Amino acid sequence: MSKPTVVVVTGRPGSGKTTLAHRLAKALHCPLLSRDEFKEGYVRTQGRSHTELGPEVNGTLYHIFFESVNFVVRQGVSVVIEAAFQHRLWESPLLALAEKARLVVVICSVDPALAQRRAIERGLADPNREYFHGDPEVVAVRQGIDAPPREYHPPSLDFPTLTVDTSDGYAPGLAEIAEFVESVLWG
Repeated sequence: MSKPTVVVVTGRPGSGKTTLAHRLAKALHCPLLSRDEFKEGYVRTQGRSHTELGPEVNGTLYHIFFESVNFVVRQGVSVVIEAAFQHRLWESPLLALAEKARLVVVICSVDPALAQRRAIERGLADPNREYFHGDPEVVAVRQGIDAPPREYHPPSLDFPTLTVDTSDGYAPGLAEIAEFVESVLWG
């Protein structure tokens, strides 16, 4: 049996990674595992907001997410995964996954200030977003605090990697992104 493929889609909050991951998963005919969607399901089950669950909820979801990814990969399923993890959080699980899967990384890149504006607009437009995610940018705006964009360090590992400018659509475009993934992994 050949190794399954894991396509990692990542970027800072507000970079457009979730939208791209959904589109790419559909184009590649692979399921998508999104860390934020796991978080929403978990918060829903707990019946308490992200804030009420406390900061440890992020660690809990980190482990649930990667346990789920590993389970799917062990079953021989190729998958697109999506999260805004920093390099230090991606490194160990991706290196472990590379022992049983082929990996490719797609990094959504956008000006940090634009990404922050997008994240704030998204949070303010969706009254449920804060309940499920407790986005620090939105919390700061609601408190009248003008915070600078958070730093983001994408994964920097020895896997085929494509950086996509998501400032205004995708550059390269979705078809080219899918072609890159397919040429690298399926040959």
